[in-house]
Amino acid sequence: MAKNKLRKMLGDVNAPSCVDLRELIDTQSKDTIRKWCLNYAEEKILPIFEKHCSGDIRPRQAVNAAHEYLDGKVKFPVVKDIILNQCHQAARELDANPIAQAAARAVGQGSAVVHTLTHSLGLFFYAAAAVAYDRVGLDASEEMYAEIAEEICLDYTTALRSVAIEDEPNPAKLKWNC
Repeated sequence: MAKNKLRKMLGDVNAPSCVDLRELIDTQSKDTIRKWCLNYAEEKILPIFEKHCSGDIRPRQAVNAAHEYLDGKVKFPVVKDIILNQCHQAARELDANPIAQAAARAVGQGSAVVHTLTHSLGLFFYAAAAVAYDRVGLDASEEMYAEIAEEICLDYTTALRSVAIEDEPNPAKLKWNC
């Protein structure tokens, strides 16, 4: 049996759970979306990266810089440089380690949400790959990967629901290109 080509992202943008996630994101403010993504990337995905690349601090620096930006401690060009030229560079260097690569991409997307809120969906797709590959390896079935991606989508949605503001008066206006 031929080995399946490993995907960089997992999940289905048209799955009911992903549609529900996008609809929930659309009801929340920029501030809520940004904090939710950063916290999810930091708490759930960064540990996967650090388990596989313990000496590489670039994704952690991206999360820290994004937090500092939201706290008004640094300007956006500083954060942008750290995300694009450090965190995403780490991912580009990790072709031989798809687990760490997916985790670095997810953390980069989670950090980049401080500028572009639609990166919140990118965080999910890369996080699903990082979690799945970390949990079951690189040779699992497409069905297993799809099951884990669904689980991550539901976990990610639950994390947003836990911080969501009911009847948010200033929901972000996102344009999904998917």
